Amino acid sequence: MSSQRERVQRDAARAKLQQGMTVKAEAAAKRRKLQAAIGSAIALVLVIGIGIWVGIAVFGGEKKKDDTASPGATPSAGANACTWLPEDKNGNPSLRDVGTPAKGEPRTGTRTMDITSGAGEVSFELDVANAPCAAASFAFLAEKKFFDNTKCHRLTTEGIFVLQCGDPSATGMGGPMYKFAEENLPKGKKPTYPAGTLAMAKTNAPNSTGSQFFIVYADTDLGADYTVVGRVTKGLDLVKAVAAKGATKDGKDATDGAPKEPFEIKSLKVGPVSAAASPSPGASVSPTSAP
Repeated sequence: MSSQRERVQRDAARAKLQQGMTVKAEAAAKRRKLQAAIGSAIALVLVIGIGIWVGIAVFGGEKKKDDTASPGATPSAGANACTWLPEDKNGNPSLRDVGTPAKGEPRTGTRTMDITSGAGEVSFELDVANAPCAAASFAFLAEKKFFDNTKCHRLTTEGIFVLQCGDPSATGMGGPMYKFAEENLPKGKKPTYPAGTLAMAKTNAPNSTGSQFFIVYADTDLGADYTVVGRVTKGLDLVKAVAAKGATKDGKDATDGAPKEPFEIKSLKVGPVSAAASPSPGASVSPTSAP
């Protein structure tokens, strides 16, 4: 009987041990699943983070400081007044301090803008009514001769078709010591930026419009994130001629780089406000500058 009792006790102990091992195995499996899920989540966060870091704006220069508005600032491109947000020159030595535009910017009508370049003159109509802050910034910086004797630093010839200018440092990072909110965005338009459009460059952060601008020389589809400030009325053929020569980067042919044929802005002047009606959004350019 004792021998049988011992066998029963051993079998019970073995069963209990096996049950304990099963429970431990199941617990270990659950831990592995949880760890795998956490690892996947961390990997996803890293991928998203890397994507955000890599995905700088198409036309904006990289900045060493955060481009979001400073605490308490209220960016505005609305009906009351433009808000000129301060930039930090310590974080970006390519910035140039010329002050900020005066309050009470015009909010109706249009203004002419003329660029005299080595290749000839390119003229624009600024849409003061729909892009008052961008138009006021152009007028202010023109008075300060901010754009004079500067080179357009970027040309793209594939996918998007623009000549980018407005950076006195020609590095893609330059601008004034202020930035402002985007306005007159072409949402729902197709193409979003037709040939002849004059639009403002920015970084991928909101409220980061500065002095850099781009001239669209062929229909271009971009996210509707860039302020449309006006249109070319004369000289688009000159921009097309520069584009036809292509771009270069690191001494090699490129579809996105400095224009091979330099386009230097000798002077940029903005005229007084005209009461003439601004062209409706998406209006085609005049016959003299149509593609």
